[in-house]
Amino acid sequence: MLAEERQQQILALLQTQSIVSLQDICQATNCSESSARRDLQQLEDAGKLVRVHGGAKLSQELQREPDMPGKLRLNGPAKMAIAKEAVKNVHPGDTVYLDAGTTTLAMIELLDPAANLTVVTNGVLHASFLADQGIRTLLLGGVLRNTTKAIVGTTAVRALKQYRFNRVFLGTNGVHPTAGLTTPSPEEAVLKQAAAAQAEQVFVLADASKFDQTAFVRFGDCDLGILITSTLPPVISDRYHQVATVREVRE
Repeated sequence: MLAEERQQQILALLQTQSIVSLQDICQATNCSESSARRDLQQLEDAGKLVRVHGGAKLSQELQREPDMPGKLRLNGPAKMAIAKEAVKNVHPGDTVYLDAGTTTLAMIELLDPAANLTVVTNGVLHASFLADQGIRTLLLGGVLRNTTKAIVGTTAVRALKQYRFNRVFLGTNGVHPTAGLTTPSPEEAVLKQAAAAQAEQVFVLADASKFDQTAFVRFGDCDLGILITSTLPPVISDRYHQVATVREVRE
């Protein structure tokens, strides 16, 4: 097993348990203790974990998520280019689910109010903007996350499972060829999975900064849907085209 593959497996272990021992890592990756220690040091240097006596624990950075204003300031041109490509897949009369992300938020002003759309969302800001556009909107009920302004919880999941969608558009905090699609929030991960399960077609929207990144909770493989992203460097692009359908757009 290559060092990169071992390190991703270590991060995957840490997503299911708060601390892993050196012995657990050696057993899971079939490597020596010296190799495991080198992997842990490299991952700690990259800020992905914190070494503790006899093993490692997850870095708090993997569980931390910027608030909505902070997200809105990041990679604006790339998000708008992705949103323009995503909207091309919405057809008149569609029932659509928009995840509570900033790239899906950018889609709203591009939707045609005359297209007879029904949009379901767990984003409070999304619902408000959709209403301003005159688009028929259903906002899921549940618990409000203050950071992302997203509705989550069992009530939201239960409501979501009553619907069927022509198109589902999801955001993500991390995209990795082996760790998959990830988010810092377990509650939002469950909602993303539920929405994807109810869809005829799924699109995952991610600017290039999300690639080769891993957040706390996995919600799907890279092939969960079509990945729409801003243009990637060739070395990264080649890796992802092997595990998913990637549609790249220029800013």
